Amino acid sequence: MYTCGPTVYRDAHIGNMRSYLMSDWIKRRMLFSGYQVIHVKNITDVGHMRQEILEQGEDKMIASAIAEGKTTQEIAEFYTNRFLNDEKILNIIPANYFPKATDHIEEMITIIDDLISKGFAYEIDSNVYFQVDKFENYGKLSGNIHDSQLLEAMRIDTDPNKKDPRDFTLWKNAEPGRELKWKSPWGDGFPGWHIECSAMSIKYLGNYFDLHTGGVDNIFPHHEGEIAQSESFLNCSFVSHWVHGQHLLADGVKMSKSAQNAYILSDLSDRNIDPMSFRYLCMTARYRTRLNFTFTSLKASETALNRLKRLYVSWSQDSSKLTSEILSDMSDWEGKFISKIDDDLNLPEAVSIVWALTESSMPGSAKYNLMNKFDEILGLNLSKTLNMYQLPVTVKKDLDERSDLRSTGKFDEADFIRNQLGIKGYKIHDVSSGKYLARLKDPSELRDEKWETISSSSNVLSNIDSPSELKCSIGLIADGYFDDLKRCINSILSHENSEDIEIIILDNGNDEDIASDIESLSKQFSTIKVIHADHRLGDAASKNVLIKSAKGEIFILVDTSVEFTGSFLSRIEKLLLPDDVGVVGYAGLKTETLLHFHDGEGESGDVDAMQAYCFAFKRKSITKVGLMRECFRFYRNLDIDFSFQFKEKGYRIIADNNLSITLHTHRGWEDLPSTQRDELSRKNYGKFLKKWRNREDLLLSK
Repeated sequence: MYTCGPTVYRDAHIGNMRSYLMSDWIKRRMLFSGYQVIHVKNITDVGHMRQEILEQGEDKMIASAIAEGKTTQEIAEFYTNRFLNDEKILNIIPANYFPKATDHIEEMITIIDDLISKGFAYEIDSNVYFQVDKFENYGKLSGNIHDSQLLEAMRIDTDPNKKDPRDFTLWKNAEPGRELKWKSPWGDGFPGWHIECSAMSIKYLGNYFDLHTGGVDNIFPHHEGEIAQSESFLNCSFVSHWVHGQHLLADGVKMSKSAQNAYILSDLSDRNIDPMSFRYLCMTARYRTRLNFTFTSLKASETALNRLKRLYVSWSQDSSKLTSEILSDMSDWEGKFISKIDDDLNLPEAVSIVWALTESSMPGSAKYNLMNKFDEILGLNLSKTLNMYQLPVTVKKDLDERSDLRSTGKFDEADFIRNQLGIKGYKIHDVSSGKYLARLKDPSELRDEKWETISSSSNVLSNIDSPSELKCSIGLIADGYFDDLKRCINSILSHENSEDIEIIILDNGNDEDIASDIESLSKQFSTIKVIHADHRLGDAASKNVLIKSAKGEIFILVDTSVEFTGSFLSRIEKLLLPDDVGVVGYAGLKTETLLHFHDGEGESGDVDAMQAYCFAFKRKSITKVGLMRECFRFYRNLDIDFSFQFKEKGYRIIADNNLSITLHTHRGWEDLPSTQRDELSRKNYGKFLKKWRNREDLLLSK
């Protein structure tokens, strides 16, 4: 069994870990049936991850080393150890081998040399490429069979050295000064992405093995490349079964660092959430389906897991004899459970069997023995559960005293003891007169939840169809920078009657200090309403939270970099009076071709789009226009996209450059590295063009 392992230039996020959990469950099923499983999980410590990174000569191992002031080897070792620890925390059975790419360069060179001699590969300027048209089955795994499908799937800048843009790199010539490079028959260089796994799987598992696992992103081009290389080298098929796990989403978007929604396992621990709850969460969806991660769903999984642990411990105390009839029933339960596991690893149904067992009339001893068997596959590590019902002598003494007080009607004194024990971490449940159950609280019960939180815009009750209750709602997103937020709010309240407005602030996953400061603001001003998000929501989702929560006739989205220097509401209200006016704001944009938007000359009047510094509209128009598209996690160009939603419905967009506004530095933009903000902006513009590219008819110039 071979699993594509991590590229160790940063922590593996929990989306990556879902794929490794899938492999672990498959492996556990094989071990349960008595198979000997030889498992290889590679460590990619060369650095490149994607074909386009490779062809641009970039190396994320080197970039990470420079950023952290360490050598590439130190970076690789540090993140390798972090990865192995994460697997241990999730109770993933270690692979038999964790080969490192850098220890297998000679094996890669041997395969590449053989492919050249057989005519499957060619060298140009010390670079070696696999010639795709020489391998007739290329694209079979992914379904990208035809040339046009392959080119569309690749979506990269082509290398002019290639004979065919579909060809992929086996060996890359090292640029001057490169640290990670090795000698080869074609000059100093480093291996391509796909060749590493071919070399290591063949070395440790031979010419043919049963199972190759990975994430769905690996199918193309990585696993297609592996198949082409390995089968051309071996002259035969080399894998019996390929299994790929689907994406873990966050806020409905694939989890990735570039999308700013990649959580690592320590993010869960930092919130005092048991990381094993994530293992349970992943069992609630089939591995072939996407799973949307939220902290709300994670906490629900934690609650379920803790309940199962309590039941497991209580069953362990039962000494009922297992009769032949009970043993027969146990065999039936095991058969039902295994049948679900063998149904393409149907973990959700297997978990439903577990909960059905908890409700059954089987004695606790039978449930305990069955659960131990089930957990050999589920891997929840139930056998290591501490007995939460085993109480210290001092606590038992306090409980006896409480019972005596209750029996004599001294309930206030009894409640005092109950409260004191609660503070110490114990939970008491009175079951009948004079009887109780007492236990140590679950970690989730010890968490200090200072305020209610949301995990997504869907958690917010929508007021969109409700009648307006006041003149204006002003929405602000707090993404750090509390001083900017406070300045903006003070400027609003200095120039507008607070009875006419409500200010809705989304605390967008800030740290506790900033969240507390925002709460303090709401205590000072009754006009302010605060909504707390349990993590950083994407920008469109954040703004949708504000829009859905609003109760004003007019809604004004305001950036915290804005400072109002005079009254603004009556002017905005007047501009929005005509039925055909959809959006009013301060800084408009114009374009002639959709390929470039510009600020114009600061003039007022009709524009093609409105920037989100100040973006006002009649709240009722949302029923026609719709909410923002939540695929936009970064703010840049989202305002243009939302503007076009209004234009598509026949609304005009009006800029008023005379609004009493001062724009301060947008610190969220300034604090992002230029490469990151450029990449995020480009991706958002691509999303905008994908929807609106053919709608030049909406432009003023047309």
